[in-house]
Amino acid sequence: MNRNVFEQLIAWKNDPERKPLILKGARQVGKTWLMKEFGKNQYEDHIYLNFDEEEKLYSIFESNKNPHRIVELLGLLAGRKILPGETLIIFDEIQECPDALNALKYFREKANEYHVVAAGSLLGTLLAKPKSFPVGQVNLLALHPLSFDEFLAATDEALYAYYAQIQKNQQIEEIFHARLLEAYNYYLIIGGLPECVVSWVQHKDPQKIRQIQNELIAIYENDFAKHNGKVNSGRILLVFRSIVSQLAKGNEKFIYGCIKEGARAREFEEAIEWLVSAGMLHRVYNVSKPEHPLKAFDQLNHFKLFLFDTGLLKHMAGIDNAAILLKSDFQFKGALTENYVLQQLQGQFDVKPRFFTDSRMEIDFLLQNGMEIIPIEVKGGENKSAVSIKAYIQSRHPQTAIRYSKRGYLTDGSITNIPLYLVGMTNALIQ
Repeated sequence: MNRNVFEQLIAWKNDPERKPLILKGARQVGKTWLMKEFGKNQYEDHIYLNFDEEEKLYSIFESNKNPHRIVELLGLLAGRKILPGETLIIFDEIQECPDALNALKYFREKANEYHVVAAGSLLGTLLAKPKSFPVGQVNLLALHPLSFDEFLAATDEALYAYYAQIQKNQQIEEIFHARLLEAYNYYLIIGGLPECVVSWVQHKDPQKIRQIQNELIAIYENDFAKHNGKVNSGRILLVFRSIVSQLAKGNEKFIYGCIKEGARAREFEEAIEWLVSAGMLHRVYNVSKPEHPLKAFDQLNHFKLFLFDTGLLKHMAGIDNAAILLKSDFQFKGALTENYVLQQLQGQFDVKPRFFTDSRMEIDFLLQNGMEIIPIEVKGGENKSAVSIKAYIQSRHPQTAIRYSKRGYLTDGSITNIPLYLVGMTNALIQ
């Protein structure tokens, strides 16, 4: 399975200013596999240590602050010498051993010749607490579920070969457009979680996908109680389970009353922050002005929440596969498509997407590309009506305006229509 971040891992390995690397992302997005694969392919040797499975490891870090001594002891455990630059040291589920997490700063300060990569479930929640984390002493790399192009590479190599060579303003032949839209529909059903993708490649059985998604939801909900710390796990669960109804209502912002009757912001702010930090939800802020820099105009009490994996969202919403495959309209289609678009935009731009509303228009997303602000309209089908974005263009005169839909790749007046299967190429297509 090809993951796009592999190139970033290689760049990290070759960087003379390299620090110990923290790989962060929601559970089950493939962090363990990626670290092991990186060790196998890019190093002479690697040692893998899992703090959730080997509690005896804790004592090494509790009684030693010297990274050279730690490396010596780990080598004895592994039965072979750990060599600088030749052996990758992998710490998995590192959040289970705070002393090991803290030791990363000693590797940076006193033994940076050793290559160390670490990951763990819900590590993002520790990032939000600087006292628990070696801030400034580590490099960070985010891992998300498979993007559409990674999914395509895993499921249809021949079609991916065509997809990968698509360039700006290229005409896409109708036969390939149709096949790519079909692959997009499958992605909405399967999503990007590695276990689901592997199962689909091996069995092509929708029932197995459904079973895996059921099990994954159970795992995530169990995590809420296991790792929540001081945050009320019941409130985390309520927020998580409210996402479908929130998105189904098409609200301009997250409504606390949709969690439960009478719910207030102060009761659930920490639960939302926990889910966002854990990588389970993406938060998109509304801006008071669609101007550079977008972050300066964030309205912190006006935001939307999206799920980190569109396939999981489809499953939680109870959408029948036939509704997607037979190209029918259904109530949740717009919300599912917006969630997909946001998932594909992750990491493409330095500034996270925002959205904008006023009395005349509702712009689904805004992108900041350098100093340019790009309005985006999302359509789940071939509908080309664009009242809001046209009003935005008339009043703001953006250099670029984008509509994502199932139509072909073409320019429609002042709007560039980008097919939904090309959302992951947005950055390249607008340069």
